[in-house]
Amino acid sequence: MDRFTRVALATVATALALAPAATAAPDPNAVSQELRDDVKVGGIRAHQQALQNIATMNNGTRASGTPGFDASAAYVSRRLERAGYRPQRQEFTFKSFTELVPAVFARVSPDARTFVEPDEFATMDYSGSGDVTNTLTPVDLTLPPGPAANSSTSGCEASDFAGFPAGNVALLQRGTCGFAIKAANAQAAGASAAVIFNEGQADREVTLLGTLGDDTTVAIPVVGTSFAIGNELAAQSATVHIATSTKIESVQTSNVIADLAPRNAAKAGKVVLLGAHLDSVPEGPGINDNGSGTATILEIAEQMAANKAPRNPVRFAFWGAEESGLIGSTNYVESLSEAEAGQIGLDLNFDMLGSPNFVRYIYDGDGSAFGTAGPAGSDDIEHTFEAYFASKGLATDPTAFDGRSDYKPFIDVGIPAGGLFSGAEGKKTAEQQARYGGVTGEPYDRCYHQACDSYSNVSTPVLRQLAGGAAHATAVYAARVAPLAPPPPPPADATQKSAADGATTMLGHDQQR
Repeated sequence: MDRFTRVALATVATALALAPAATAAPDPNAVSQELRDDVKVGGIRAHQQALQNIATMNNGTRASGTPGFDASAAYVSRRLERAGYRPQRQEFTFKSFTELVPAVFARVSPDARTFVEPDEFATMDYSGSGDVTNTLTPVDLTLPPGPAANSSTSGCEASDFAGFPAGNVALLQRGTCGFAIKAANAQAAGASAAVIFNEGQADREVTLLGTLGDDTTVAIPVVGTSFAIGNELAAQSATVHIATSTKIESVQTSNVIADLAPRNAAKAGKVVLLGAHLDSVPEGPGINDNGSGTATILEIAEQMAANKAPRNPVRFAFWGAEESGLIGSTNYVESLSEAEAGQIGLDLNFDMLGSPNFVRYIYDGDGSAFGTAGPAGSDDIEHTFEAYFASKGLATDPTAFDGRSDYKPFIDVGIPAGGLFSGAEGKKTAEQQARYGGVTGEPYDRCYHQACDSYSNVSTPVLRQLAGGAAHATAVYAARVAPLAPPPPPPADATQKSAADGATTMLGHDQQR
């Protein structure tokens, strides 16, 4: 790159910065004080109770494609209408996945053992059906695991299966490429089923809750399991029994989207978009995942509508089918014209804000902690959250921009993003226990993707704190004088790297890496 190009790019980056540079900015906490005062945890909890009631009346679930989701969307739309919005329903069709009967995963020999679902294994979403008993064959495993995530490339290439005995069950390790790629390669090599175990680093040990994605062509049974079980099986010449019975069908669902108009359209900046997924998994009501994010942005929407109009337009998006693979948010972004996408200044994503054994996580927008930054401006969002919590004397930790929630479609097209997260299936470390309290070695949310993710499965203190952070960032960016404009699209090679690095995992179920 020559000097002229470097100078030109630096000039563009400066012009697109989110923070104004000409004069001292007002105190952000003062800017957000009114909204933070108005956003009450009691209001958020009332919305969560309403979502719990809906699930209770609809077979315990609010999954997209079910009456429970439709009732949830109707509730959100009704509340928005009462607040003065004109919510729009963006309908789309996707393939829903249902596990018809509980799956079976057992070691027949040596030392017969039946594994317990969901603690020790889980059927991957969009797995095929089958009943298989056969020898387990390890495929290109990296054991002991490498020092960093994605050290393993197990099953990512067809050549990994050279000499694979047709009819055997493939034992695969998480890492580098998508679960669907691993499973498809196994199927092509003649495997009758596949077991994918976690990679083995400190944060990659628990049982995999994975998805093959709704566009998969995999027809064999595929289950995920923990590193400990996979590591044990890899050391044995094991025979396993796997049985799954699943159903995949096309169903219709929707996003709910509402706009808060600025006070002066001629002087307004870009759209500040708040997003949270509205659906639960089929197994439970999803009151933390993600009734907590849904209820928080709904409370913010109601309170903002009651106050004076903001300087910049604010959009509230309640996504459908996140748990099936970020389908609603992806559908929304893909439906935008280039001009419409260019009007979105940033995406604030709120997915799981009330985990009982919580950590206050902030997405690593600048990439300083995990090496993967969001689009330019994401660093500003991260620092806005960090400064707010620091001003309140509250500890925070970074969490990776790994694509596990609905911000991913936005960062894929160069829109800055950020948000908050209180933890899912990962386990709290001793260091985190010292900073936040709670229980070392226990999941952040022991009811993650289970029937017990109910109204009582929420830490009200952390919900209050993270809702305050969400209201703060919303108010700050809604009031910013500087343009909230996305940077130019990343170069082709950068886009390809993002996809190759597997940035398509989700809080719903992991799809890659």
